[in-house]
Amino acid sequence: MAQHPCFPHSQRKASHAPLLEPEFHPQCIHHSASSLTLTKAMAKECISMSCSMMVTVISFFLALMLVRGVEGTIGVNYGTVANDLPPPAKVAHFLLESTVINRVRLFDSNPDILKAFAHTGIAVTVTVPNDQIPRLTKLNFAQQWVEENIQPYTPATNIVRILVGNEVISTANKLLIGSLVPAMRTLHTALVAASLDRRIQVSTPHSLGILSNSSPPSTGKFRQGYDTHVIKPLLSFLRATNSPFMVNPYPFFGCSPDTLDYALFRPNEGVFDEDTKLLYTNMLDAQLDAVFSAMKVQGFDDLEIVIAETGWPSMGDSTQVGVDAKSAAEYNGNLMRHVTSRAGTPLMPNRTFETYIFALFNENLKPGPTCERNFGLFQPDMTPVYDIGILRPTARSSIPNNPTPVPTAPPVNPTPRSKGKRWCLPGKDADDNALQRNIDYVCGLGLDCGPIQEDGICFLPNTVRGHAAFAMNAYYQSTEKNDYDCDFELTGAITDVDPSK
Repeated sequence: MAQHPCFPHSQRKASHAPLLEPEFHPQCIHHSASSLTLTKAMAKECISMSCSMMVTVISFFLALMLVRGVEGTIGVNYGTVANDLPPPAKVAHFLLESTVINRVRLFDSNPDILKAFAHTGIAVTVTVPNDQIPRLTKLNFAQQWVEENIQPYTPATNIVRILVGNEVISTANKLLIGSLVPAMRTLHTALVAASLDRRIQVSTPHSLGILSNSSPPSTGKFRQGYDTHVIKPLLSFLRATNSPFMVNPYPFFGCSPDTLDYALFRPNEGVFDEDTKLLYTNMLDAQLDAVFSAMKVQGFDDLEIVIAETGWPSMGDSTQVGVDAKSAAEYNGNLMRHVTSRAGTPLMPNRTFETYIFALFNENLKPGPTCERNFGLFQPDMTPVYDIGILRPTARSSIPNNPTPVPTAPPVNPTPRSKGKRWCLPGKDADDNALQRNIDYVCGLGLDCGPIQEDGICFLPNTVRGHAAFAMNAYYQSTEKNDYDCDFELTGAITDVDPSK
């Protein structure tokens, strides 16, 4: 299959080739020091032991909670390749007060951003740029980097992880690749010297280009040569330091018109792995299980996997498939529900995944095709491109009244609204597959679909058409109620007859 013509950043262009085969392809409670209260028993202990020792013990367990209590949470990649973004302090306040996001990943260690996130409790991941990796193998440089980029901001800013480079192996740069694991070890040593190693993890994100085979997922393997000389030592380091293996899976790059439903978590026939007899109903699971299988070959299937980047653009060029706001809302909304549901994957059942959506903002200075600048959940003015349920209820008023991209613009002369009450229902010729997509779209926008969940007041009749009637009308009632608000790709119909009677 031809390679997809859009890449979230420059290093991605060659990195996703192994997975371009179409046949396979609630919040954790944030713990803060203020939440730890000395009980009477602990106070008595202070009499018999040094209080400073007790504080050390408390700090130790607090650090463990800060690092380990992250499973299944949703974060965002905060990129800054733009000239119209709001100031970092405004961004930090917006995330804290208006969204449920409690984790951000930075592509550098921008001091203004680190200062802005002080006292927010939001977990921050910083990055050492690729070009600094060779220098980071020297302990004096690593210690200097920690002194300048970490120590002035912690603990006020909740820095929980340092990433050494990004998709380093996919650069094919021998110096960077050979320096990667030594640099990670040296950085960890510098954190130990600063007594920060229990609070801050060290890892590095990989593209799926590190796999030589990914189809079917059970046969996933790392590229020969890198597997034993780079990746196995890397996995050993991660296990020894209780750090996760981080990957950047993008179903967007692996999909074709025939596999779009599979990539977007829509209802589809699925893909059967003959080796394991397991059925895959979405591409992300197949990608994650291919990574898991490769780790298992090396003997490291016990490590946590973190999704460092994944996303879907809301706008693109006319030649691209599924590049629109509706598809982006579907992917990211379904992604959030899936990775936090404890459904896991076929090879990793009953698991959740710490996941970072790419990206927080549309970035207008990114080079490449149109979609490159349109991966953001929010516009630079912090209005949502679409909503997937990350806005707090008090912030929902900023959602555009007509987020549906079909049609992309209202008709020139829309039919005037009736003065009487009107409802939006499925058209008589709409098939169940189309109606299910409507349900997924509406619920993915963050509208309350609880009534059509099991035990909900509108669960019965338990049919796709019945649930679609609720979802489509809920969306229609939340808009200006123009005719095009009930279009749903020609599957909706407006009626003035109360369907509840």
